[in-house]
Formats: sequence, C-alpha cells, structure tokens
Amino acid sequence: MILKLGKSKCYQLLQNNFIGHLAYIYNNHPYIVPITYFYDNSANAIIGYSGIGHKIKALRINSAVSLEVSEIDSVNNWRSVVAYGVYDEFIGSAAKINLHKFTEGVKGLIKWKEGRDLKFLSEFSSKIYKEGTPVVFKIDIDDVTGRERQFM
Repeated sequence: MILKLGKSKCYQLLQNNFIGHLAYIYNNHPYIVPITYFYDNSANAIIGYSGIGHKIKALRINSAVSLEVSEIDSVNNWRSVVAYGVYDEFIGSAAKINLHKFTEGVKGLIKWKEGRDLKFLSEFSSKIYKEGTPVVFKIDIDDVTGRERQFM
C-alpha cells in the first residue's frame, strides 16, 4: 500500500540524506541531475554548490526547482519526498559560510550513516574547481510532498 507522508516525515527524509535529484527547466525542456545537498533545518533550505555550467545557467534564468530524495530498501519498502522551491545564490562571505555549513553537514551525515569520519570536501565530492570558486546556492523550500510504500 502506498501512503502519503506527513510534512514532518518529509522533512526528516530530507534531513537524513545528502544525495538527491534536482529538477529544473531550460529552453522548455525538463532536466534532472543528481546532486549532493545539505538540508539546513534552521533556514528550511537546501544548500548545494556547483561550477558554472548548464545547471547554474538554467537556474539563473528560471529559478523554480524541485529536489527529489528517496530511500529505497526494496520494491515493496521505500519512501520518497519532493521539495519544491526557489533557487538563489549566496555571494561573498555568505557563500563561504554556507559552503562550510554544507561541508560539515554532509560530513556529519556520512559519519552517522556510514561510520566514516571524513576530513575534507574532496573525500565526498568530485567537484574540485581549478577555475575560480564554485557557485554556492540554496533552494528556499515552499512545499514538500512525499509517499511511502510498506508491504508487510
């Protein structure tokens, strides 16, 4: 049976994970890409970072996005949440502060979930930029919806 998740379970799912699928529109076409993210509970926002490429260029044009996160144990036991929101970029010292928050948050989740104590961003993200600094962004969450299936 597929059930609707309550809001608190939706936010818990966002908080307990760090890999999701970001959906956006560019030139009237939908795109979806995997991202590493951190859910900032205090700001009700998703924090991420990226180099300037297709995704960032598209989000600067159309800031409406969604992020899907799933936990799948089996075909009969899974839960999924979609967060809907608005993309925005951090600049200056706010970018540095939020990149640090992102890094520490993801490292903490990896330690909690996998038991690995990572020291550096490069240990869980392949995005090491040689050209300038990355774009640090947030998605201010407007709404969430979720579903789960538990087959006993």
